[in-house]
Amino acid sequence: MDLNINGARKQVEADPAMPLLWVLRDLLHMTGTKFGCGVAACGACTVRVDGQAVRSCVAPVGSVAGKAIQTIEGLGAAGRPHPLQAAWIAEQVPQCGYCQSGMLMAAAALLEKKPKPTDADIDEAITNICRCGTYQRVRIAIKRAAGMKA
Repeated sequence: MDLNINGARKQVEADPAMPLLWVLRDLLHMTGTKFGCGVAACGACTVRVDGQAVRSCVAPVGSVAGKAIQTIEGLGAAGRPHPLQAAWIAEQVPQCGYCQSGMLMAAAALLEKKPKPTDADIDEAITNICRCGTYQRVRIAIKRAAGMKA
């Protein structure tokens, strides 16, 4: 099966029903996308597919073949972080950090759709669970990345 991941073509031998998360982690050894719950509730596994935030733990790889898949590894470049990554650091968002890759991918999808999101937009789009409770910092970082006052 041909996959387009972070702008590169990847060929994988996988059952089309296999969750994208396990293709990324186990077959392609891309461990930035995390396993959290396995039922699409927590968002630790969030990636973007054709720009949309998708919970990769429940997305069959066959459903994303031929689509543009972006993982946390493709969000920024070495020495050139994505504005969200820079804002995350500036606002000291991560504590344990486990949920952050999924949170960043959901935030990137939000900003692509709504470059100047309101608090309500952020609350609606960022449904990821952070056990450390950094939600206020996440909101501030998203606004910073969007060039807005927090």
